[in-house]
Amino acid sequence: MQQLMFQDDQQFWFETLRNLGLAVYGGSDVGEVVATASQITSGDYDGWHDAWLSTAKRLEAEARASHPVSARDGLLRASTYYRAAEFFLHGNPHDPRIDHAYQRGVACFRDAIAHLPGITPVEIPYEDAVLHGYFYRAAGEGLKPTLVMHNGFDGAAEELHFFGAVGGQERGYHVLTFDGPGPPAAIHRNGLVFRRDWENVVGPVLDFLTQHPGVDPARIALLGVSLGGYLAPRAAA
Repeated sequence: MQQLMFQDDQQFWFETLRNLGLAVYGGSDVGEVVATASQITSGDYDGWHDAWLSTAKRLEAEARASHPVSARDGLLRASTYYRAAEFFLHGNPHDPRIDHAYQRGVACFRDAIAHLPGITPVEIPYEDAVLHGYFYRAAGEGLKPTLVMHNGFDGAAEELHFFGAVGGQERGYHVLTFDGPGPPAAIHRNGLVFRRDWENVVGPVLDFLTQHPGVDPARIALLGVSLGGYLAPRAAA
């Protein structure tokens, strides 16, 4: 694949491309992504953080002073840019910049979805803690098929909004997204570390899901993104 930016840095280009891909469902703006990435020097992890954080903070401030529709759209994009800001900082898990950007990104996302129909933050009982995620309720009455989505190692439940959750909801599916042990919410909120036996994660999630009215237990699909593409088949098997 031709690299249009960061010719000598595949990591930075991959994450830039990842952010560009969220534009389809409003998770980014091509101009904002290109303008931000243009300020960053390959290999400069602090510079990456500073550039994305600056864009996120500016966009959040503008959104919160705007019409509710503009606020919703701006906060969704700001949530992406906050998440991008802390992406390369995890070599030092005690770096305070990680928690700051993570918390701001989640706050922006939750304030944005408050202006969208049928999307609710959820806490899924899991061992002695909870897993955090979102339930997207499809419009209409009666039993609906449901899509369960989780990411891999470094993706967040908030990002799944743009990876298919809202698209599924629009097409008549209930959708449940969640962060399992290891991904951001589980680490930040409950200190839950990654595990490979994902069947012991998906089981409690399905127990929680089937208690929701309108969910057809005979029509539940599981979709894993990135490393989740290994974890989901293992859970299903």
